Amino acid sequence: MIDSWDNVKRFFGQDVVIPEHADVSGTWTETTLKMSWTTNIGTQGSCELPRSKAGDASELVPLSEVYDWASFKNYVSGLEGRRHLFRGQNKPWRLRTSFHRSNRADLHRFLNEDLQVLHKHLSARTRYVFNLEIPNENGAFFNLVQHHEYPTPLLDWTYSPYVAAFFAYRGISNQVASVANARDKVRIHVFDQTQWKIDWRQLQQLLPPDPHLSIGEFLAIENERMIPQQAASTVTNIDDIENYIKSKEANGKTYLWAIDLPASERRTVVQDLSYMGITAGSLFPGLDSACEELKERNFDT
Repeated sequence: MIDSWDNVKRFFGQDVVIPEHADVSGTWTETTLKMSWTTNIGTQGSCELPRSKAGDASELVPLSEVYDWASFKNYVSGLEGRRHLFRGQNKPWRLRTSFHRSNRADLHRFLNEDLQVLHKHLSARTRYVFNLEIPNENGAFFNLVQHHEYPTPLLDWTYSPYVAAFFAYRGISNQVASVANARDKVRIHVFDQTQWKIDWRQLQQLLPPDPHLSIGEFLAIENERMIPQQAASTVTNIDDIENYIKSKEANGKTYLWAIDLPASERRTVVQDLSYMGITAGSLFPGLDSACEELKERNFDT
C-alpha cells in the first residue's frame, strides 16, 4: 500500500531521519542493470539487477533415470501421494504463465481493466455471477478464464502424473511422433508443493510488495474440468518462475525438477492413458472433447 512519508515516520524512533530525496545514477548492459544512489542526508546504496531469463531456454536438467514411458510409470509409483504437483508440456519450455508469455507485466492493469471487462462479459454467459470481492470466488473466476484460454498469472498443475502426461502429449499427432528423432522430447515438471508450502508463505493475491509463488486450489464454480483433471494452480507476480524457485533452493533442498520423455512414444502413452480413463472426453466434459476423443480412437492422426 502506498502511504505518505509523514505516516511512515511514526513507525520509527524520534532519532531516525528519513531522506527527502536521493540522486540516482545507473548503467546497464544486455544482462545487468546497476544502480547507485546518494540521499540528501549522505546515506548511500547500490544494487545490481540481472536481466530476466524468462524468455530463454529452460536450464532444468531432466532426471537421467527417467527416460521413457516405462521408467516414468515406475518412478511415479514410488512418489508419496499428493505431495507433488505435475505439469505436462509439449516441449522442455521454461515455466512461465500465459499472462507473462503474452509480454504483459502490469498486474495493476490486469486487475483494474482486464478482470473487470472479463467479469462484465462472462457474467452474461455463466449461470453463476461471481463476486470478485470474495477471495474464494475471485480465485474461482481466475481459474475459470484460465481454463478457457484467457491469459492469466496462474499456472495450471495437476496432482496426477498421468494427467500431466496426457497434456504433455496432447498437442502432438501420431504422424509427428512417428518421425520424431531422439532429441524430440515432451516435458513433465514435478513440484514438491508440500515442502514449498512449509518453507514459504502462501499468498492468494497478485500484488504483494515481494515476489511470490503461491499454490491455490480454487472452487470449481462453473468449471467442471477441475475435478477430473485433479487440478491445482500456482498464482504469481513473477515472470521467470523457474529461476525464482531455484533461488529458494538451499541446504540440499530441491523443489522443482523435470522429466523428459520421447515424443516418439506418443501412441503407446495415449493408449495406456485411455485404459486408465484419461482421455479428452473425461478431462474436458463437452461436445468438442468427446469428438476429440473419438477422433483419436477412430482416425490414425
